[in-house]
Amino acid sequence: MNSYTFDHQRTSQTLLTTSLLLLTSLSRVQTNSINYALPPANITGIPQEPSNNTYPNPEYARLVAYSLYFYEAQRSGKLPTNNRVSWRHDSALDDGKDVGLDLSGGYYDAGDYLKFTFPFSWTITTIAWGALEWGEGYQLANQTQYLRDMIKWGTDWLLKASSNTNITNNQYLYVMIGSLDIDHNYWGPDTKIPTPRPSIKVNSSAHGTDVSSEAAAAMAASSLLFSNQFNDSTYANTLLTYAKNLYSFAEMTPFTLHQNSTPQAKDAYSSSNYADELVWGALWLYRATNDTSYLNKATNYLNASSFKTKKVFNWDDKSGASYVLLAQLLQQSGQDSSKWKSEAERYLDSIIRPSGSCSFTGGGLYWCDGDSDDAAFSISLGAAFLCLVYAPIATSSAKTQAYIDFALSQIDYVLGKNPENTPYAIGVHPNSPQNPHHAGASGGTDINNPPQTLHVLYGGIVGGPDKSDQFDDLRTDYSETEPALDYNAAFQGLMAYQMINSHSDPYYVNVPPGRPARKISSIVIIFIVILCLLLLIIVAILYWKRKKIVEWWKRRRQLRSNDKC
Repeated sequence: MNSYTFDHQRTSQTLLTTSLLLLTSLSRVQTNSINYALPPANITGIPQEPSNNTYPNPEYARLVAYSLYFYEAQRSGKLPTNNRVSWRHDSALDDGKDVGLDLSGGYYDAGDYLKFTFPFSWTITTIAWGALEWGEGYQLANQTQYLRDMIKWGTDWLLKASSNTNITNNQYLYVMIGSLDIDHNYWGPDTKIPTPRPSIKVNSSAHGTDVSSEAAAAMAASSLLFSNQFNDSTYANTLLTYAKNLYSFAEMTPFTLHQNSTPQAKDAYSSSNYADELVWGALWLYRATNDTSYLNKATNYLNASSFKTKKVFNWDDKSGASYVLLAQLLQQSGQDSSKWKSEAERYLDSIIRPSGSCSFTGGGLYWCDGDSDDAAFSISLGAAFLCLVYAPIATSSAKTQAYIDFALSQIDYVLGKNPENTPYAIGVHPNSPQNPHHAGASGGTDINNPPQTLHVLYGGIVGGPDKSDQFDDLRTDYSETEPALDYNAAFQGLMAYQMINSHSDPYYVNVPPGRPARKISSIVIIFIVILCLLLLIIVAILYWKRKKIVEWWKRRRQLRSNDKC
């Protein structure tokens, strides 16, 4: 059975949950007729239709489009003639010249001008997965061509950054462009990016198992899109050839984390394990080729002692996602999926009913200590993404509904149903973040000036609030206000899902402008009360002892007078 058939067998599975999805969506329809969303940007390709709980929903269409626009704003290299971002210019055209290659192009990682293959490849893989699941959402939003352009801009760079050979000793993959020290000391437009911008690679003598596997997954997943949805089998075959070669490179022993071979990347995106990437890459190659040797590799690595599961799905960890993907592939191909569905549900159940280091914030955001602190939405939206991918094949309708409910709660949170009344997508509502940590969008050459960001980074998802659900819209606070490629990856797919399934407007449509006054935390209140009580006690003691204090003072003055005499 070929991969095209795999991708279309989900139709019957989805029908089993249609009634649940419809009931959930209808129950969320708002009756408020006032639309508080900002007017749509006058940009080519951004849907302009008004929204009033209509289907397909124009507000969700704009969110799909804005997120793709954000990726255009992150483009590096020679821009195409249809560039829509007026403040983004041709930039970093000399990338790769230090090693005799053209490594221009690709995407800048975040609010800076560095390029990292590891998180970027995960971004491409995740967006491709979302498009394979919910491609209809892009069609309904009239964004399929923009999706294609977004993926191809990334995969074109991956092709340039990797060797096209299956001879292990000749293989390489460039994993970083730029210098952390130089780049992080520059704040300004893309027309004056400082140099040098060193090109850093892994190869047979300085290996990178994790990053090579992830890049292979990105190319394999993208090849499915180009083959099945974009009708470009030639390009799909090119991607698949590179993916196979990269995966054979990844399997070179001894297995090595890429930061151990490229210490320049250690302080940016250090990988915690390589076993999950080996499984992940093999599963995507199995999906793209239907070659069972890749399925066997995946299950062998899954069963190995080095495979560890974390409760997150992000650029660093694909362990739980591997359970979901494997269960999905086996179910779609008619194979026995019971073991892996059990593992997938054990994993997802631990997310929707978290314990230990993971929990829900007071406002309902899924939070994992140590992972959410620097990028809250990377974690919560990744979890929501997996729940919606798996929900149609869950072993009971109750589980299906539980996974959907969890995912929708996280979507609602990021779109304004939170204690700050803030939709964390830039440019969609008066309460959206106004000052993202993004050098290009800021329009200045000083991180503090201009005070108000000059260019709207439409669709960018910022890092998000802290564990207390508090968000400070400060450009200097990169952990809360910086957007990044990987933050939008799961969001992109979730918005395509909503295009298909939601019959109501996004939550922020009904949120009036203005954030609530910041509440003083209970700890601060307790401290103030204790301090006041101490002051009252001191005042009371002084009043009670006032006569003795006066007498003591008089004696002291008398003694000083006698000493002078």
